[in-house]
Amino acid sequence: MDGIVKKRITRLLAHFTLIIASCFFIIPFIWMVSTSLKPLTQVFTFPPEWIPKPFMWSNYIDAMNYIPFFTYLKNTIMITVFSTVGAVISCPLVAYSFAKLKWPGRNALFIITIAVMMIPGQVTMIPLFLLFEKLGMVGTPYPLIIPAFFGVPFYIFLLRQFFMGLPDSLREAAKIDGASEFRIYLQIMLPLAKPAILAVGLFQFMASWTDFIGPLLYLTDSVQYTLSLGLQQFQSQKGSEWGLMMAVSTMMTVPIIILFFFLQKTFIKGITFSGIK
Repeated sequence: MDGIVKKRITRLLAHFTLIIASCFFIIPFIWMVSTSLKPLTQVFTFPPEWIPKPFMWSNYIDAMNYIPFFTYLKNTIMITVFSTVGAVISCPLVAYSFAKLKWPGRNALFIITIAVMMIPGQVTMIPLFLLFEKLGMVGTPYPLIIPAFFGVPFYIFLLRQFFMGLPDSLREAAKIDGASEFRIYLQIMLPLAKPAILAVGLFQFMASWTDFIGPLLYLTDSVQYTLSLGLQQFQSQKGSEWGLMMAVSTMMTVPIIILFFFLQKTFIKGITFSGIK
């Protein structure tokens, strides 16, 4: 009985600690949503008013009318979806090759891939811009999509660790049955790696959805702007309208929260490299 009581107390303390820690993350979000529904006169009141009086639902309509919200949303969705598809297609292929196939120079190339992760993005920003300028792609969304189809080092490393946790006996059994290497990858290994692949997709989705520097560098026409650039444009021109700005911020944040909510179990499995039992 003492052991059961100890476990329950430990579990209660752990949950209590996690609830307290979660408050530090959820309070700013609640404040953002609350501010998005306030009239301007209530934004800076002291003590703060958490519940708007009245609820200014018109802030959302005014915010969407002030900037071409749906145009920016369409551009953001297009870039995010294609870059996520690119990462999900290319990274598992490379990771599987590093984890399960034996070929000359494999370890050396993997070390180089890991080393690339240590290079800050600011170092490669100018060379990449010059490269895409030579290719005539500056002013188009292609520089924000194409790199994902050539693999992302961090995602490759993440997936490689997952593939290494899968037993080689599965490949050997499939080879005995006459399956080709690509068929083994496509029909056996890829389904087993679904949690890690979905985690990679979620990472890439969030990175593309919230990316600001990339669109700022490569998109020159306001018709091609994404939501992150639209938010910055709104802030520079209408920065004093805090309710409207928080409304735009809320609309930009909510899709990521909803996506994570539905994929959280798979996401956790992918991060912890659960593999198979």
